[in-house]
Amino acid sequence: MFVLLRQLQRIRSECALPRPARRGSLQLRHVDAGSCNGCEHELQAASGPAYDLARFGLSITASPRHADVLLVTGAVTTRMRGALEIAYAAMPEPRRVAALGDCALGCGLLGDPSQIAGRVEEILPVDLRIPGCPPDPETIARHLRELLAR
Repeated sequence: MFVLLRQLQRIRSECALPRPARRGSLQLRHVDAGSCNGCEHELQAASGPAYDLARFGLSITASPRHADVLLVTGAVTTRMRGALEIAYAAMPEPRRVAALGDCALGCGLLGDPSQIAGRVEEILPVDLRIPGCPPDPETIARHLRELLAR
């Protein structure tokens, strides 16, 4: 078993992508404010081994108190508006908000208009817009790396 693990470790190190020069890190707090889950699947793929956001210093945290960026997917529903505002208020300064996907940006919203509070920009100040329905993992990774460079 140990021989197999050592061989696996050697193969991983030979195949590994080079680590980029670090400029810092960002902790992301993801909030699904009312999406179809397409953006969540692509975000999960961007966090996986193929795109590996962690090697750029980007990781998803469970608590808004530890987050630098609030990553919001979906159009904000009336039921999620309060929770989104609470998560934003719990974040330490400086707070950044990223709107992920066309629904969060207010493009082509589906659903009962009386249940939609609006796009993310109408609720919180947005620093980063990631367009697409859903955006592919490469686009998500590229935009988040740009935010890290700011």
